[in-house]
Parts: sequence; C-alpha cells; structure tokens
Amino acid sequence: MSPITWIALLAALALIVFLPRAGLLAQVRHYRTVRQREQVEDALKHLLDREHQGSHASPESLAGTLGLSRAAAMRLVESMEAQGLIETRGNQLHLTAEGERWALHVLRAHRLWERYLADEARMPLEKVHTEAHRREHRLTAAELDELEAALGHPTRDPHGDPIPTREGNFAREMGTPVTAWPADSPARIVHLEDEPALAYEQLLAAGLRLGQDVRVLERTPQRVVLSDGENEYRLAPAVASNIYVAPLPEHQRLPDQALPLAELPNGQAAEIVKLDDAVQGLTRRRFLDLGLTPGAIVYPELQNFFGDPRAYRVRGALIALRKEQAAQIWVRPLEPTR
Repeated sequence: MSPITWIALLAALALIVFLPRAGLLAQVRHYRTVRQREQVEDALKHLLDREHQGSHASPESLAGTLGLSRAAAMRLVESMEAQGLIETRGNQLHLTAEGERWALHVLRAHRLWERYLADEARMPLEKVHTEAHRREHRLTAAELDELEAALGHPTRDPHGDPIPTREGNFAREMGTPVTAWPADSPARIVHLEDEPALAYEQLLAAGLRLGQDVRVLERTPQRVVLSDGENEYRLAPAVASNIYVAPLPEHQRLPDQALPLAELPNGQAAEIVKLDDAVQGLTRRRFLDLGLTPGAIVYPELQNFFGDPRAYRVRGALIALRKEQAAQIWVRPLEPTR
C-alpha cells in the first residue's frame, strides 16, 4: 500500500473517531452524559419515593435500588450534592427544592408515558412500567405539557397513582391495603402496586383491575379471598397487600343488576350507569364524544362473526367497540317495553 493510501486511510479514521458531533469519541461522551443524567434522575425518584413513604433514602438504599456498589453510590451522592439537588444529614439523604422539582418532573413523565402506553399504544399493563422508565428521561417540560394535553389531562396512571401537574401538585392518598380492610365491607380498588413485578402480574392474571368493587370474604395467614359479586379471587397475603382500596362513595355504588356492556345479551337494551374509573384521559373523552354518557340507552345491534368488535346503537348512531372497551362501561339492563 502506497504512503498516499496510508495517509488517506489515517485521515478517514481520524474523521470517524474525532469528528466533533458524529465521531466515535463524541458519541461515547454523549452516551456517558445521557447515562449520568439518567442515573441522577433515577436517584432523585428513589429519594422522592422514600419521602412520600414518610422516610428518607440512604447511600445503602440508593446503591440497592440503582444496582451500584457503595463506592459508586457515594460518588453519585457527592455529585448530586455539588449540583444542589440533595443534602446529607447523617446517613439520611434529603431532596432540596431544586431536587424535588426535578424528581417530580421525572415522575410526571413516567406516569404520563404509562398512561399513553396503556391507552393509546395498547401495551399490556405488565410491560408499561419498564417501557415508561426507558422513556421518562427524554422529554422537556414543554413536551410533557403537549403529551398531557394530547392524553386529555389524565389525573392518574394505569395503576392508580396520581400524576403530578406541571407545578408539582398531586394527591398523595393511595388508599388502604386490602389486607387491612374490614371483612365484608364494600371497597373500590384505587391502586395496584406494580412492584414487585411478579406480584403485579399475578393480580392482572387473576383479573383484578383498577376501579373494581370488591369485598373481603376471608383473610387468614395463608390466603385472602376477595369477591366482586360474580367471581372470587384467592390470593397469597403477600400478593394481596399490593391491592389498595378506598370506601365506595354512596352515590357511585353500582346497582345490584349492573354489568359490563360487553356482557349485555344481544338485543337487550340497557341504561349506562357509569364509565369505569380505569377509563382516563383521551379514552374517556372519546367515549363521551360517542355519546356513552350516564343515562344514555344502549343495546347491541350487530354481532361480528368473530365476536370482536361488536356494534352498539346509542343515541341513534351505530358504533363499534372492542370487548375490552365495552367491559369498561357499566350498564343496567332495562325491562322490555310492551
């Protein structure tokens, strides 16, 4: 190979490695910067979560949550202190005002992404947390405002957790663990804890969902038995403790004969009682725009050969709903007119 060819190859290699924006070194530096930012944001979320639980994070809890060595966790703590995001008091880590603002931004992004992935992308609920965690570091406050508006300004994520506003305000009540709820007292599921993931997957596999009305039939050290009036759910106490419930408002109690629209027999007219609490944001707005409001009369009119979607007549219009959509609309069957 001639000297000129060698020079040309070296020049090309230098461009590939040292090009200011697209070179390998620039890409490595960019990756490290992004990874460091994500690590800081994950740490801030951990501190915020601990503070909402009434306790405080420590270097040890931070290391465990982020999968770091204690030495790496201490370096991260020192870096965050230097940025004015946290304060160290003994072995406790406290968020500063700036740290809390940043943590709430990330939490807002995570829960809005979960709402989008569940409602619009139709992603299985057991997968939305991981994907939202991957995306939560990407958006600016202005972009989050746009996402929130596009979703219809939802107030809770698919697990029932409140979504912070742009100003960082949100309700922190999470309900009472069903393992501590009085037996035979009606309650509404307001939160399904998605960690640990295995317990959450068991709740979903059992058919439990946000907004569902249940009663505790039995509670022993070996099992907790719940009923929604039609089905019984037998759970290990460790799994059941991930279900949080709240009293059922008197004016929102469903009539004894209420059932999901998806279960309404062909030709049977019914009155819409309510939309399920799990219906939030853009999906809820779409239902309302279609005329699926409490008090409206609806009945199945056409049956798809494959069973899904199904056609319903409401307010003079024919609409198609998938089974999973119709299951979120509660109706009261009407007596046939004579």
